Amino acid sequence: MSQAMPRLAPLEPPYAPEIQAQFDRIMRGAPPLLLFRVMAGHARAWEKFRGGSLLDRGPLSLREREIVIDRTCAKNACEYEWGVHVAAFAEAADLTTEQVRATVRDKADAACWSPAEQALIAAVDALHERATLGDAEFKSLSAHYNEAQILEIIMLCGFYRTVSYLANTMALPLETSAARFPK
Repeated sequence: MSQAMPRLAPLEPPYAPEIQAQFDRIMRGAPPLLLFRVMAGHARAWEKFRGGSLLDRGPLSLREREIVIDRTCAKNACEYEWGVHVAAFAEAADLTTEQVRATVRDKADAACWSPAEQALIAAVDALHERATLGDAEFKSLSAHYNEAQILEIIMLCGFYRTVSYLANTMALPLETSAARFPK
């Protein structure tokens, strides 16, 4: 996926004032991501995409949220979104280099994770592989997370699977500032 241009044309600056305002809110002064520029070129898709965002102060910690997002994107072979999130949030989420690597390369029970994080990653893996949690997986997840957190985990997995579909299918070239999958 090292194409120079995505399959769908992104918006080019200058952006309409309402789109610029949305980009400013999302990106906090940084240039808009290519994914956002492509989506914003399609009003209905952009509205729905922004409406599904889960990057607010929800019931999960930043660290938990980013583990779910990174693992989901890795499972979906979406280096674009994984790399954006690792570059933007891994440090703030206190993810070590080993843990970042583990989101792509290791099993859920890797020693670098706490028991709660292992349950979290196992849930992401199960949702990716089977679109459901078995009784044992749900029990393990419930031992560490409450109902609101479990719903958030499921929603994050679904939303970032959709983001992965979008980024992968549009063949988005990797952002220059984004991280790359470990070898």
